[in-house]
Amino acid sequence: MAVWHWLFGDQLGPHFLRTGETGPADDAPVVMVEARSVFRRRRFHRAKAHLLLSAMRHRAAELGDRVHYVRAETYREGLRGAVGDAPVTVHHPTSRAAHDLVSSLPNVRVLPARGFLVPAEAFRSWAGGRERLRHEDFYRWTRHELGLLMDGDEPAGGRWNHDRANREPPPKHAAGLGVPAPYRPREDDIDEQVRADLDRWERDEGIDFVGRDGPRTFPASRREALAALRRFTEHRLATFGPHEDAMLAGDPVMSHSLLSSSLNLGLLDPAEVVGAAEDAWRAGHVPVQSAEGFVRQVAGWREYVWHTYWYFGEDYRHRNALGHRAPLPDWFLELDADAVTARCLSTVLAQVRDTGWTHHIPRLMVLGSYALQQGWDPRAVTDWFHRCFVDGYDWVMLPNVIGMSQYADGGLMTTKPYTSAGAYIHRMSDLCGGCAYRPGDRTGDRACPYTTGYWSFVHRHRTRLAANPRTARAVQGLDRLHDVEQVLRTGRRQDGTPP
Repeated sequence: MAVWHWLFGDQLGPHFLRTGETGPADDAPVVMVEARSVFRRRRFHRAKAHLLLSAMRHRAAELGDRVHYVRAETYREGLRGAVGDAPVTVHHPTSRAAHDLVSSLPNVRVLPARGFLVPAEAFRSWAGGRERLRHEDFYRWTRHELGLLMDGDEPAGGRWNHDRANREPPPKHAAGLGVPAPYRPREDDIDEQVRADLDRWERDEGIDFVGRDGPRTFPASRREALAALRRFTEHRLATFGPHEDAMLAGDPVMSHSLLSSSLNLGLLDPAEVVGAAEDAWRAGHVPVQSAEGFVRQVAGWREYVWHTYWYFGEDYRHRNALGHRAPLPDWFLELDADAVTARCLSTVLAQVRDTGWTHHIPRLMVLGSYALQQGWDPRAVTDWFHRCFVDGYDWVMLPNVIGMSQYADGGLMTTKPYTSAGAYIHRMSDLCGGCAYRPGDRTGDRACPYTTGYWSFVHRHRTRLAANPRTARAVQGLDRLHDVEQVLRTGRRQDGTPP
């Protein structure tokens, strides 16, 4: 009896069919299941649903007669209908729910995870006995273990971390960085059919989406993903580093790679991605700080998030150290950017509405920071990021939101909450220009919601923040304010309405 190999929708690259001790047989027939129940459970961004279905169907077209592509209500129903009682192999899924499912199915053997650089047992060995699992420590260990951007035993360029060179504000009086545009795919007949199916699901099956489904802007095939990687390393990586934390209203992409969705769909292997960046540096085409900044995102943070998702356990998603329980307002759930007056938040929310993507600083310091200041329920915030971003998966967003963005784990991942007053956004962007609010005002009709929100947050959590050396100065700053009560009244006046 043939042993089938099951490919999930985020296991679409050739490395998921690579044979060997930890892979499927070289002639294994393949089964893929398109489960509509996934889209019934959550209200996903329409562009995210389109990208996922397009990528799955493109992969099925590539595999041809080797694959049995099933459209069913559930994974369990689709797999049973496709292979019956035949034995099945599958690589370790990326979510706990999917892993629980495959582990419960008879005749299914779970193979080790692929699509990551560090094996699970190696991470557990590194983490064992450590009081704190700091990203910087893990990143340096990973670089050394894998020989990434190394000159012998020393880091390339003499530094492990080039953050100081990679935190420049955007160029003044510039609408954009003026770098070559990123790779953009062209839609084809598969995309046309996906769009028709999504229209039909909304019309006839009660499946609802949020956001807009414009022309597809992210790769849906291996060929497209490789083209996007080449475009980035050859034309955009050199300018990535210095302004990677900056924001411009007219240039939301800046020099970012736009490769996260391709990595998280499994279209690209992280080893080839960081290898391409290192090759570009060794060839003298890009400065070391840009190569290091990008390698840090892929080999450092992405790997760290993947492993902490599993290491911290299922209870991690229920963490709420700050006791935040406010519901997300309708305008945020609906991506109603037009209801928002604050230019920074309106601009970023519109980017999410239109494309299902923004880079990491708008996610952390505009969207996440506002949610933190408002005391929104961290589980609801996590779900929102999961649903509304094309690169969002449970393993991606749970540590990023619960730990990094909302500080709901009380400091397991980060040493402080990531939030700021409007001065940070003013310094790192052009988003305050032309805004109805003033970043320096914390009271009055033109009080910046982020500035008022920041001081209200510090006041609300002053005991915890005063005990943390990284945040004690914020409490000292609060104590120097002469108008704290007026700030708090301004904050209460802003509660519940779009800022």
